[in-house]
Amino acid sequence: MCLVLVTLLAGSGSLMLFSYQPFPEYAYTSVKYLENQFVFGRMIRSIHYFSANILVLMVSGHMLRVFFTGGYQGKRKLNWIIGLCIFSLVLLSCFTGYLLPWDQTAFWAVTICMNMFDYVPAGVFFKGLFINGNGVSEKTLQLFFTLHTTVIPMLLMGFMASHFWKVRKAKGVVISPLAGRGADEKPILVAVNPNLLLREAVVALGLIAFVMTLSLFFNAPLDDMANAGLSPNPAKAPWYFSGFQELLLHFHPFFAAFIMPTAIFGILIGMPFLPGNTQNEGVWFISDRAKTAAKTAIFISGVLTISLVFLDAALLDFQKWFPDIPVILSTGLIPFVLVLCLIFLHHFSMKQKFKLSSDEAFQTSAVFLITAFVILTLICVWLRGAGMKLYFGGA
Repeated sequence: MCLVLVTLLAGSGSLMLFSYQPFPEYAYTSVKYLENQFVFGRMIRSIHYFSANILVLMVSGHMLRVFFTGGYQGKRKLNWIIGLCIFSLVLLSCFTGYLLPWDQTAFWAVTICMNMFDYVPAGVFFKGLFINGNGVSEKTLQLFFTLHTTVIPMLLMGFMASHFWKVRKAKGVVISPLAGRGADEKPILVAVNPNLLLREAVVALGLIAFVMTLSLFFNAPLDDMANAGLSPNPAKAPWYFSGFQELLLHFHPFFAAFIMPTAIFGILIGMPFLPGNTQNEGVWFISDRAKTAAKTAIFISGVLTISLVFLDAALLDFQKWFPDIPVILSTGLIPFVLVLCLIFLHHFSMKQKFKLSSDEAFQTSAVFLITAFVILTLICVWLRGAGMKLYFGGA
């Protein structure tokens, strides 16, 4: 499915290049011209937009499947690293392409993300590569255009080819040793055609039909032309970065924009090299007790995350009346340490309660953190209004 979406992106993106001009004074009007003057121009742009967003979900889902079935261990270690590179390139491609329409939403979303570099070591240097003293400008647009249309696609194709080759060398995706046969029996060999080819063709055609139908009835969003002097309220990052934007509301930017993403990426890279039981490859959540622990972790994480978000909002309102009282859950080292303690407390308490092995406890903690991040993303996307305040039903 990811490969089909990349193909749709390449095809629709190539067609849009016939109209697009990567200059601030022409970018927005060239997109409008594509939508209004080219035959099926609006639909082509919608195909590109929806394919990109669905691709992020599909790659994320694929990585979660590999993780929760232990497919990153043993002979698949290097392929897990390659997969992380592909995931990073997909996010970077979506982010660079987000600015190209040069509308208000894209302009200020990229501005927010660029400002996060101020809190990253050597971030000012990297920020200077993309923007000048005037902020997001023609320099940013042309660099993003080059990355989006040339550099990233070339790297993506190379990593994808390596990824598929490594899957082939590993004799396919990881499956349970108990799937459809006894523990001591050899796998049953079947012909690729029609057993695999037919199923892949049906899934590919179904996905293409879904994207085409979605693009027929819904247009890709396009706000007013970018205006550096008028910031929308609220100004939000793209949805796939909204979880980190929500974290910025509760933690100091140094922790939300640097420490947490670096720690997550470091853990993802280091996972294949941690000691583990490779006999569990292909088994979802390793065991039944681990599945029960994961369901419990989802519930606990959901309740705890929502409670802390609303508690922080209440403390902010409380501080308006008592400005001398610090809001300890909003900035600095203290909230980061408190949350870290909660994570470790959950890890060891779940391990003790359900008698989990180290691998099972690690997966349960991952479920806990993934659930929290998903909830933070949904809150930022749907429940943050003017001034990034919580609102319900437009109230």
